[in-house]
Amino acid sequence: MPKTAKNILFIMCDQLRWDYLSCAGHKVQKTPNIDALAARGVRFTRAYVQSPVCGASRMSFYTGRYVQSHGASWNGFPLKVGEMTIGDYLRPLGVQAALAGKTHMRADVEGMRRLGIDPRSIIGVRVSECGFDPFERDDGLHGEGPDGVYDPVQPRYNRYLNEKGYAGTNPWHDWANSGEEKGKVVSGWAMRNARKAARVKEEDSETPYMVRRAMDFIREAGNSSWCLHLSLIKPHWPYIAPAPYNTMYSPDDVPPAVRTEAERLTDHPVLRAFMDLKAPKAFSRDDVRREVIPVYMGLIKQIDDQMGILMRFLEERGQLANTLIVFTSDHGDYLGDHWMGEKDLFHDPSVKIPLIIVDPSAKADATRGTTCSELVEAIDLLPSFLDYYDASPEDQSHRLEGRSLLPILHGQKPEHWRRHVFSEYDYSVLPVAGALGRAPMEARLFMVADKRWKLIHAPGFRPILFDLAADPDELHDLGADPAYESERQRLLAALHEWGLRQSQRTTRSEHEIMGMRGKAPRKGILIGVWDEKDVPQDLWEGYFPPPPET
Repeated sequence: MPKTAKNILFIMCDQLRWDYLSCAGHKVQKTPNIDALAARGVRFTRAYVQSPVCGASRMSFYTGRYVQSHGASWNGFPLKVGEMTIGDYLRPLGVQAALAGKTHMRADVEGMRRLGIDPRSIIGVRVSECGFDPFERDDGLHGEGPDGVYDPVQPRYNRYLNEKGYAGTNPWHDWANSGEEKGKVVSGWAMRNARKAARVKEEDSETPYMVRRAMDFIREAGNSSWCLHLSLIKPHWPYIAPAPYNTMYSPDDVPPAVRTEAERLTDHPVLRAFMDLKAPKAFSRDDVRREVIPVYMGLIKQIDDQMGILMRFLEERGQLANTLIVFTSDHGDYLGDHWMGEKDLFHDPSVKIPLIIVDPSAKADATRGTTCSELVEAIDLLPSFLDYYDASPEDQSHRLEGRSLLPILHGQKPEHWRRHVFSEYDYSVLPVAGALGRAPMEARLFMVADKRWKLIHAPGFRPILFDLAADPDELHDLGADPAYESERQRLLAALHEWGLRQSQRTTRSEHEIMGMRGKAPRKGILIGVWDEKDVPQDLWEGYFPPPPET
């Protein structure tokens, strides 16, 4: 165990937009407790995920690696055995890595079977849970259709609800994510029911329940050093909230959609195909936005209230002074902007995330309450965690592709900070791929952005380009405009260079490689030698030992 019990509270919301916080400038949404975190730490204003979909994004957070590197490129794609994750890095440092909530990870069952790893063993459980010890795993995806349940593992939350008197085999749906209409149960899956109160009591709904479970873990952990990943399912769909949060905001609080008619009439096949999906079609309607977004905002307010409870709990236990706190999201939500719903593409409402980090150390005092506009990626968190525990991320640079943010938190200007951020999307399982005639290996999208420009590379189609300075709302696609060919080529060159990076050499560190240079001759491997005199005599000693003494 480290000499001082330093902790990390890694809080992740699901589908929380970066701009739906009052500290980020939202004109109506009130988040005083999250704002208080920002006042105690640093809020990063240009933070991006490595893929705008739950599973792939989270696997990048947990491995510190780009999607192309870890390979779990969409929901349900297993993270292969052998990929190191947060727990694998922190556990040797004496830090327990635990989970309360969602990961959306699918275990590499085939790989575990091939290697003879018992999924019930400690190693098997950790391999199956992104390296975390699952204090409570709950992805909050307990729907059931004609082909069965989405998540075959029954959550502890369902048992909790049953014990509280909520009847049924799936109270997650029937109570926590359903409302009532004329005495009948109506499902939260139908967005027309969004503003109806969820049938569950507020204190028994998902967010306060999981926050309490996080507090249970902290109590049980005692004075040990821990990293707790508190991963909340909300404000992710189903968009339904318990009273009073379902009516806390009104349709009049809904901001106008950021979109133009020209966007809807785009000639870009990929954009058109995504607009044709069910969620974008729904959110293109103003009546849907006016029904759903107030509840989305209410769910965020509930999260904020729970953050206040959690921070007071830590303060009462005296643990604010030794706990690094991260508040973020796995991606955003279009909510009708750009004629889109859900996430998936690379406009800022989808790919940009809130990121607030509070470092309790005195070294961070000078930056408290500030913002940072440097380009930041989700993969930067894991190196930051290692740095927090005084384990040099550079020692893991052959695996980790992000960079520590601690120097920024400590008021230093890091040398040679990144000039570009990258994100990827694999749409091979979506109907979009079929509509565009793309084989699974062809259905890929890439984003490269700097502080001024954002380019989306769509293999098989023309690029999409936005000038973020002149067009911060990303309304005007310059991807076909000849006047911007130089910018497109510059960003495509950056993407090309990124694609050629060394990402799979993960079994030898840079230090080890430097130590191997030129050592083969001293192990007896003498390649290209013509004459014995061409190399030092001591290299021959193993081949020509001195004659035995007589």
